[in-house]
Amino acid sequence: MRPSAAFMDLVKGVGGANASRILGELAAVASREIAAGVGAASIVQHLETLAFRLEGSNRPVEASGTYELIADIDADHRERWRTAAVTVSLRGLCGQGRFDEATARVAALRRDGNPGVAIKAGIDALMSLAWHHECRYEAEAAVQCYRLAHELSGGGHGLATVDGHTLERKIRDIRILQMRALAEDGRHEEAIALHEQTRSLLGLGPMRIYDIRSAQQAAADGRGLYHVVRPGRRIREPEIRFLEGPVALESQTGSLDAPPQYVALFRNCLAFPRSNVVLQDDRLIYDLAAHPQSATFDIRDGVNPDQIMIAAYGSGRALVAPPPRLQEIDAGLMLFGLQSRNYGHWLLEFVGRMLCFNDRACPSGLPLCIDDNMPETHRQIIELIDARDRPVLPLPAVPARFRELGLAPAPTLLPFDTHPGHPVYDAVWPGDVFADLRARVFERLAAHGVDLRRTGRRIVLSRRGFAQRQLLNEAEIVGILQQHGFEVVHPETLGFAEQIATYHAADIIVGSASSALTNCIFCRPGAKVVALIHEGLSFNFRGYTSMIESSGADLLFVRGTTERAEGVHPFHANYTVSPDQVLRALERVGRA
Repeated sequence: MRPSAAFMDLVKGVGGANASRILGELAAVASREIAAGVGAASIVQHLETLAFRLEGSNRPVEASGTYELIADIDADHRERWRTAAVTVSLRGLCGQGRFDEATARVAALRRDGNPGVAIKAGIDALMSLAWHHECRYEAEAAVQCYRLAHELSGGGHGLATVDGHTLERKIRDIRILQMRALAEDGRHEEAIALHEQTRSLLGLGPMRIYDIRSAQQAAADGRGLYHVVRPGRRIREPEIRFLEGPVALESQTGSLDAPPQYVALFRNCLAFPRSNVVLQDDRLIYDLAAHPQSATFDIRDGVNPDQIMIAAYGSGRALVAPPPRLQEIDAGLMLFGLQSRNYGHWLLEFVGRMLCFNDRACPSGLPLCIDDNMPETHRQIIELIDARDRPVLPLPAVPARFRELGLAPAPTLLPFDTHPGHPVYDAVWPGDVFADLRARVFERLAAHGVDLRRTGRRIVLSRRGFAQRQLLNEAEIVGILQQHGFEVVHPETLGFAEQIATYHAADIIVGSASSALTNCIFCRPGAKVVALIHEGLSFNFRGYTSMIESSGADLLFVRGTTERAEGVHPFHANYTVSPDQVLRALERVGRA
C-alpha cells in the first residue's frame, strides 16, 4: 500500500518558514498511515528524500528533525538515523555560524542520553569541521567547533586534533593568536570578550589589561625599590670566524649597550613559575616587554605550552589571565622563568642574576625561588655562586602571590624569537658578567678541592640523545676525532663541577652549537672551540661568539648541510658535516 496523497502533499509542501510546522503534521500522518497498513519502508524512503532536500537547502534543523522522525519509524535502523540527525544538525549549524543553536543542540544531546555511536559521529563531524576552519585561517569558527566537540564529549578526554594536540591546548593556542592580533591593534576589550567565552573550559580566571613597565620604570613612582649593581656599558662587537671564510649573516646584531644590572624589590606582586611576568596592581613588570623593540619580539610568556596563564602583548599594554588557584609566599628572589629548565638558557639568562642577589643591596634571608622542574645541576650552580647562604625554594606551576619579590635582569636583551618578517635578533653577551661568574665558580670549586689544572684533553661533545639540532653523522665524526686523540663527553651525565673541570682542562673542544657548548664560558684562555652547526645564516653566531670568547677561548664555526624538515624551526634543524670539514677545522685551530 502506497502513502496517501495527503502524506505526499505534506512532503512536497515542506519548505521555508513552514518546515517545522509541517514536520509536526507529517509525524502524525505517518503514524496513522503505518497503522492503516502503509509500508514503513515506503514512508521512510520519502522522508529520507525530504531530509536530503532540506539538507541541500541549508535547513539543518529541519533535516535533523526529519531524520529523527525516520528513527522513530524505522526501529531496525534507529541508530543510523539518529546518527544522521546529529551530524546533519551540527555540521549545518556550525557551517552557517549558528553556534548558539549548536551549543543548545549539544546540550540537548548530552541531556537526552543519545546513543554513543551518534555522539561519536557528532564529535567526529565537529573535529573535522574545526580542522577545516583552522586550515582556512577561520580562527573563531575553529574555536567554536573545537569547543562544541569538547562539550559533546563531556570534557575532551582522549580526543586529539589532526596535529596531535588536546582540545584544551588547541583552543588555548588559537585564542592566544586571536588576542595577540587584537592587542596589537589596540582592541584589548574585544580580546577580553573572546577570553570570557572559553576561560572556564581552559580553567582560567578573568582577563585584565595591564600597562607594561620595565623594573626601573615600575620603581620610579615609589611602588618599588631599584638599585643599580652594575651600570649600563658598551659591549665589544664579536669577530665571528667561519671555516669557509666570511659570510653574510641574515640576523640583526643585538644591542651593543649592555643593560644595567640591578636589584629591584616590589611588594604585593603576582608572579608565575615558568614565566618572567610579574604583575603589580595595574602594571606588568617585564624588561623585555617594555623594550622599545618589543613589538618585533615574539614574547612567549603566557604563550608556550608550559605556561600556567595566558597573555597577549600589544600597543604598550598586556592582557593576562591567570588560573584561579594561587600560592601565597611571604618573600623571595625570582630565579624562575621562561626556559629556566633548558641548561643553556639557565646558565646564560638566569645564573648571572645571582651576582645581583649576592650584592649587599639585596636583603638577607630572602629565599631563591626556582622552578621545581629544574634538573639537579641547576641547583648545584646556585649553591656554588650563592654568597649569602640563602635557602632555595622550588615552586610548583601555580601562580604565586608574593608579599615582597626581588628581581634581577638577564645580562643582555634576549628575546625568545622575533615575529615573522623581522630578522632574528642575535643577542651579544657582555663579557664582564661572565668574568665575574667564572671567578666565583673557580674560587668555590678550588675551595672544594676540584682539580682545575690544564690537562691538554681533546674532547668532542655528544648530542646523540637530543632530538633537535642533531649532527646526523655524529658516529662518523666521532670516529674520526677519536683517531686524533679526542674523547667523547656526554655533559648531561656529569655534575656541574665535573663539567666545569672538564671544559676548563681541555685544549680543544668540538661540539654542536647547542646548550652543551655554553659551558665553554669556563674554558681557559687560549683554548680552541670548534662549533658544528647547520648552514642557516640566521643562527645566533654573534651570541655564541661573544659568550664563548669571553673566556679567552677562540671559536671557529663549521657550517654543514641542513636536513630540511617541515615544521622545524630553522634554529633547531638537524644537519651533517663532512669529515673533510672537521679535519680542516682541526688543522686551522692547530695553527692558530
